Amino acid sequence: MILLVAAEKGGVGKSTIATNLAAHLASQSIDLVMVDADIQATCTNWVARRDELKRSPAVPCVQRSGEVASTLRELDRRYAVVIVDAGGRDSREMRTAMAVANLLIIPTQASQADLETFPKMNELVALARGLNPDLNASAVLSRAPSNPVIREVEEARELLTQFEQLQLADTVIRDRKVYRDALLAGKGVTELDNSQARAEIQLLAQEFFDLN
Repeated sequence: MILLVAAEKGGVGKSTIATNLAAHLASQSIDLVMVDADIQATCTNWVARRDELKRSPAVPCVQRSGEVASTLRELDRRYAVVIVDAGGRDSREMRTAMAVANLLIIPTQASQADLETFPKMNELVALARGLNPDLNASAVLSRAPSNPVIREVEEARELLTQFEQLQLADTVIRDRKVYRDALLAGKGVTELDNSQARAEIQLLAQEFFDLN
């Protein structure tokens, strides 16, 4: 399975979702590899910290840029899951990965600036399905306010229903400091002592993977 985590805008929690899913799936003995196709190299640096501190299980990672489809097809033959982190912008990396991915996760914050990128993402998914009709695409509300009084999440859910190429994940990833701590420690939040964040990642993984 090739899982692509991509967005048209940076700062939406793309690498956070990619690294936390990788750590959690690896802990479930799933044979996986990460492909860092983002020039910021957040996932590569996370894996380097993980390796330096000898975190277990290890998470292999390769860096690729430009046309990545052939690399992803090759890795898909060798690993059960390939997790791709593409840059927060429309790029050759994102488009070529969409041509071969099984699942596209599009993180978004519940802000107007982020949600305004979705007409373009909806169009890109439609184009990708011309080459890859089996592509599943889901938006994930990320870095959402943890204060239940703020209605941003509900308003974003209502807006996202208008994009016919996209589904909306049930799981919401909240804005919690522990996600930033985990990234700097080379860990996933499922490896740290925060039950709320751990539950979010476990639920997100259960939405898209058969972990029984």
